[in-house]
Amino acid sequence: MKLWLKLFLAVTTLLTLAAGAALFMAWRFVETPMDLSSNSTVVFNVKSGENLLTVSKRLEEQGLVRWGEGFRTYGRYRKAALQAGEFELSASMSPRRVLEVLAFGRPILHRLHFAEGLTIREVALAVNATGLTTAEKFLAACNDRDFLLSRGINATNAEGYLFPETYFFPRSPGQDPYPILGALLDRFRATVADLPQSADAKELHRLVILASLVEKETAVPSERGTVAGVYTNRMRVGMLLQCDPTIIYGLGENFDGNLRRSHLRDPANLYNTYVHPGLPPGPICSPGAAALRAAANPEKHDLYYFVSRNDGSHHFSRTLREHNNAVIKYQRGGRPFPESRTSTQD
Repeated sequence: MKLWLKLFLAVTTLLTLAAGAALFMAWRFVETPMDLSSNSTVVFNVKSGENLLTVSKRLEEQGLVRWGEGFRTYGRYRKAALQAGEFELSASMSPRRVLEVLAFGRPILHRLHFAEGLTIREVALAVNATGLTTAEKFLAACNDRDFLLSRGINATNAEGYLFPETYFFPRSPGQDPYPILGALLDRFRATVADLPQSADAKELHRLVILASLVEKETAVPSERGTVAGVYTNRMRVGMLLQCDPTIIYGLGENFDGNLRRSHLRDPANLYNTYVHPGLPPGPICSPGAAALRAAANPEKHDLYYFVSRNDGSHHFSRTLREHNNAVIKYQRGGRPFPESRTSTQD
């Protein structure tokens, strides 16, 4: 065999062995965790727009991969596009698994839950508690009328339209409140989609206002339709609604827990339904699905009054005389009203 051929075969063999060794080393790096015995996890945050180079360096610095440059090379080979967000990683993960999580995995989701009947400010505090954004940023977004209109909400702010539910959100760059607000508004629109009032923005707003009163007045499911019917009856005949929660809402932070007679007479409070006829200017809380359905289909009856039985339920009356007797029974311990006064409050 000629010398040049022998040299060619020898070089080819060496290159083949070297390539095989390199492939083996690359495979070993990609498949070998930093610490297979590790049981701990860390939250790794990929910032919006962050590139593979900086992510690889941070992974090495935090002890999640052995060689940052090797991880970057592997990521470029896989043509991986990293997601922004928080991800749960561990030193027990191989570089291949780490890349799969960052490129295709689900970011950590943060739970947001708030119950029916909260005001916009109370919802903002619940959002603030998640750490996803601040109450101030969320409230500013809730007052963004252009955004509300883009979601089919024709109102000055999002009061009443923040649907009470349990949500899960990834962390947004810069504590952006709009993904959260958008999800709450979309859930509201989906909930009211089958209600007849949903097609007209003005009628929908009136529905939400009435539903918010119903939500605040009773927590008994069977009473919601009845309460909605009482307020509907009162508005039909021109009676004042005389709804205490509306006054409290109008007082805002000035309410100290005691509703006084001066509050009932104050015309400066635009939410004072003891003075101003009809519905208040806007919703007073976030109603749930049951209250919205009750307001959309008020119960038909001839009831105009109700008073608390002090057990969460209410006694409903047709006439003022019946109502006054119920107030004496449930609220005054059997003591009659002074002769100079009769009760018209629920």
